[in-house]
Amino acid sequence: MSERPHTPLLDSISSPEDLRRLPVERLPELCSEIRRFLIASLSDNPGHFASSMGSVELTVALHYVFDTPRDRLVWDVGHQAYAHKLLTGRREAFAGNRRKDGISGFPNPGESDYDTFSAGHASNSISAALGMAIASKLKGEQPERNVVAIVGDASISGGLAFEGINNAANTDNNLLIVLNDNDMSIDNNVGALNHYLTHLTTSPTYNTLRYKAYKLLKKLHIASESRRGAVLRFNNSLKSLLTRQQNIFEGLNIRYLGPFDGHDVEGIVRVLTDIRDMKGPRLLHLRTIKGKGYAPAEADPASWHAPGKFDPATGRRSAGAEGSPLKYQDVFGNTLLELARADGSIVAITAAMSSGTSVATMQAQIPERVFDVGISEGHAVTFAGGLAKEGMKPFVAIYSSFLQRAYDHIFHDVALMGLPVTFCIDRAGLVGEDGATHHGAYDMAYLRTIPGMTIAAPRNEHALRNLMYTAATTAHGPMAIRYPRGTGRNPQWRNEMTTVEIGRGTCLREGADVAVLTIGPVADDALQAAEEAAAKGVEAAVYDMQFIKPIDTSILEKVAASGRPVITVEDGCATGGLAGAVAEWFAANAPAVTVTPMGIPDRFIPQASPAQQHAMCGFDHESIAKAIMESANKSRQ
Repeated sequence: MSERPHTPLLDSISSPEDLRRLPVERLPELCSEIRRFLIASLSDNPGHFASSMGSVELTVALHYVFDTPRDRLVWDVGHQAYAHKLLTGRREAFAGNRRKDGISGFPNPGESDYDTFSAGHASNSISAALGMAIASKLKGEQPERNVVAIVGDASISGGLAFEGINNAANTDNNLLIVLNDNDMSIDNNVGALNHYLTHLTTSPTYNTLRYKAYKLLKKLHIASESRRGAVLRFNNSLKSLLTRQQNIFEGLNIRYLGPFDGHDVEGIVRVLTDIRDMKGPRLLHLRTIKGKGYAPAEADPASWHAPGKFDPATGRRSAGAEGSPLKYQDVFGNTLLELARADGSIVAITAAMSSGTSVATMQAQIPERVFDVGISEGHAVTFAGGLAKEGMKPFVAIYSSFLQRAYDHIFHDVALMGLPVTFCIDRAGLVGEDGATHHGAYDMAYLRTIPGMTIAAPRNEHALRNLMYTAATTAHGPMAIRYPRGTGRNPQWRNEMTTVEIGRGTCLREGADVAVLTIGPVADDALQAAEEAAAKGVEAAVYDMQFIKPIDTSILEKVAASGRPVITVEDGCATGGLAGAVAEWFAANAPAVTVTPMGIPDRFIPQASPAQQHAMCGFDHESIAKAIMESANKSRQ
């Protein structure tokens, strides 16, 4: 960080054990220091800002009350866990947050015993925590281990969260669910559940009286654990009658407490201490403010979810150079609006990522045809299938990593019926600092197995627009268009769009010694590598395949007839992706041709910059040039 703030209390804490030695009245001071530290650090080394700023008091209180790491804290989406990292021995390592060879930006069990479960995607904490709680019970651990699921950034709206809640309500467990309700995911929350949570209230006095009454009845042997459910249902019914309000959680036999002020750290400590030893599943509802403690983030939490570098004093965020290329997502967003204005049957769907995918561009102009369905990728796909069945043209914009959760819906609710749904797969390939949980490594491989699926990857902004135009104007079944995170390379991104022939690639460079087959923007790296090889006397042809399914067999036939060795290059997993498709074809039609695959290897790739990750995986232009020379030399022997 540019200037280390004065944080004496935070500096004295190397573990939660140190934290628990502090008197409770000093915790507000510690929370202020944590926020100062985060502002200074994240202004220079960007990360997920607003969510972690909003969860500081909650994090401090949890580690203060519970005996971590023996007691398990299971975070839902790691966006909210930076204070957790600072308190669990990683304060000095935080300078390397999200960097190569540094710490992960998300909870990572391989990094710390305090990180109990992977937390890159949303809505998994309740299910995982319930499994841990029941495992502790089955093993007969004494004293009983406390397990807490911390659900934040609208993860409670995900279907998996409700599957977990349903199971928790019907299983013997003492799970505590903490709902960190900041009324936000990345964009503003949507849907009936958010409206419900916003207006949900309950009496703290009533909760206290009910708990004390239950303990008294149990002491008098009028109530027992075996009859607990019946007593709870009676109390819930009585409360609903008196307050004229039905509580969805208590309707599921989950004890509900709150909402409480999520920024009153001493109050949260008192509540957690009171309910720590309660039996049965319960949910603590805390209302928090995303970006708390930094005025610009509080005013615009969506933009400050991951703001990049900024000036701590003014809140001014770093901007790209004037006239620089647009991000691929913005080319997509502008093109989608352009197509939608020309065709009233085009609709757009996203899953809580309206700004992240740039669907917001169309949403601002044609809101009635844009649907943000919240954190529910499976529903987004099936919803699109229903729209397509009735003659609409849905464009579904979802990050590659998140689309994995909708695989069955793509198969059963779209592809099986051959419906014309266009999947616009953002953040395809290696995504950089977000690391293994967010890489879009597998979309080509997992989609290629689905019958009738068309899969394409543009090598530049013009190709992206042409593919979108093709999807909007030609008859087709399901079609996937994948494109990377970050900027393109052409400031003049707006072209006159034309239709692309499905399944047709392009020869970008002729060469008699080696054939390099690429898909997506890595074509430019292959061209650079081919030029470097040419300077050393080796001529490599470079083909932009553009489509992985259907693949351009005319190019493969031409290469096979020449007998040249083949190199495949892709920003995706080499197992099952372009390399798999090419190797399968040559194995069946020209087995003498050697195929060297270059792409993401069969392992999870840690956080680093995209350029560093390409080098780590061996498909940066230097590695491609080396592979060209080696293939040519082997062929000449």
